Amino acid sequence: MSMLAPCQTLAAVFIDNRAQLRRIAQGIVRSTETADDIVQDAWLRIADAERLRNVERPFCYCCQVVRNLALDHCRRQALEATYRIFDIEVEHIDQPTHATPQKLLLDAEILAAIEHNLSKLPTRTRQAYELSRTRGMTQRQIAVQLGCSLGLVNAMLADAARAIEACRDLLVD
Repeated sequence: MSMLAPCQTLAAVFIDNRAQLRRIAQGIVRSTETADDIVQDAWLRIADAERLRNVERPFCYCCQVVRNLALDHCRRQALEATYRIFDIEVEHIDQPTHATPQKLLLDAEILAAIEHNLSKLPTRTRQAYELSRTRGMTQRQIAVQLGCSLGLVNAMLADAARAIEACRDLLVD
């Protein structure tokens, strides 16, 4: 038996079970449009896999590819949502001029408020935030450094973001 036959089987299995694979994706991402995109991305991965490896259980492989892509999409959306907390419209940013004493005082008050809010957080949460912001470490690196799970690091960084977000009202003149 040649290496080409199992690869053709993988593509055929994907095509024959496309509707079920789409339901798997939709069950995870809760959106028909996104599920369609995920199935399309899965097809591209399956097409690449045909050239690279011999798959023993093609249906399970197809399901796993779709599931992984859907979960990756959800994780990416959750991460992007944490970044959107700090979005500021560019048009509303004042152009820097020379710093007035009032502006310097306001900046100092904002920094003090942020520092105060962060000081109320648990030590590990502050450490996670500092490792992320000052050392530029990834969440995975922080998890290893602190000896905790990746999910806990994500939660700690979200807590720190909420603590800083509480100071947002000071930014409005």
